[in-house]
Amino acid sequence: MLRTARGTGASTNPASSVPRSHLAARLEDGFDRALAHQLRARGWTVRIEPYAGYGATGWVRVLARTLLAAPQVSDHELPGAGGSAQAGSRSATALRGWRSFATAQVSGAELEVRVGDRTHTVVTDRGGYVDTILESDLPPGWHDVRLTTSDGATANAPVHVIGPDVRTGIVSDIDDTVMVTRLPRPFVAAWNVFVRHESAREPVPGMARLYAELRERDEDVPVVYLSTGAWNAAPTLARFLRRNRYPAGPLLLTDWGPTNSGWFRSGPAHKVAQLRRLFAELPDVQWILVGDDGQHDPEIYAGAAQHFGGHVRAILIRQLTFGEHVLAHGVPAPTVDSVRAEERAARRPDGIPVLQGADGTELLRLVRERGLDPA
Repeated sequence: MLRTARGTGASTNPASSVPRSHLAARLEDGFDRALAHQLRARGWTVRIEPYAGYGATGWVRVLARTLLAAPQVSDHELPGAGGSAQAGSRSATALRGWRSFATAQVSGAELEVRVGDRTHTVVTDRGGYVDTILESDLPPGWHDVRLTTSDGATANAPVHVIGPDVRTGIVSDIDDTVMVTRLPRPFVAAWNVFVRHESAREPVPGMARLYAELRERDEDVPVVYLSTGAWNAAPTLARFLRRNRYPAGPLLLTDWGPTNSGWFRSGPAHKVAQLRRLFAELPDVQWILVGDDGQHDPEIYAGAAQHFGGHVRAILIRQLTFGEHVLAHGVPAPTVDSVRAEERAARRPDGIPVLQGADGTELLRLVRERGLDPA
């Protein structure tokens, strides 16, 4: 994805510093160019799929993607992880997830981005994505950022500007943390995206109530949903979160497929990089990290507590059932690495709470017992 230095207002292609793209990336680019040529010949035009972003005083992180759309396709709702209610999104018909992957990205598309009274120009990367920091004069709260293509297509991307007095935030995993999967991890993404209808997804009991109580005394507490899921699933995930009354917040997902350096992206590396970015961009915020013990969340969060303890307020881990553990990694218990990571985090001298429970209801009870109050 693209990133710019804060306040430049224009994007540069990060791939320009790479001598030669990986073979997988070159093959993907060639296929995409051929597909785009065929679709444009059939009258398909560029549309913008906006994603919710965040920011602070003087800047915002804007996320979006440019895709080719058939002439009869209507506008999508804003995938703001529940934040689209603030941004004035439209409702959309529930679809099986595979339809969201029947897309053709548009690389190198120039977009005008209107942030308050400021106008910036950005260019999409090879995947059609924009992920950029732009100067902003927006006050704290939810706002719309207006994006416009060179041929006049427009979209509004919601951004949550975090005020200078905010001291606590929530980072939440999605699969098996707020949404029940009950599938072997290697097949979770494929099933949820290509087969399962979005209305069949189930929330983890009590998690929405947990987040609501953590934010009860201060609704300005930001929530960021950090997952290894694909950006194509963002609209579906946003509808799920909103329908099940999870708080508004940006989604930080991944772009499946080849990169400039390899065939696949690393999910744990994505989470680590995004956490470090949040810590750096919002240095005065301490984060409550919420995940599950099915895969790598305990290790990632323990590492964050070890290296960036001043940015971690607490760690909350949803403990999977025996059956869920078998599906997640083949044995009916957390992995040895997960257990060691949780123990290592719990032994920290700075007293970062590490709470573990079967669901949101049990975690909420522990939060109350420990007096964990973000306000």
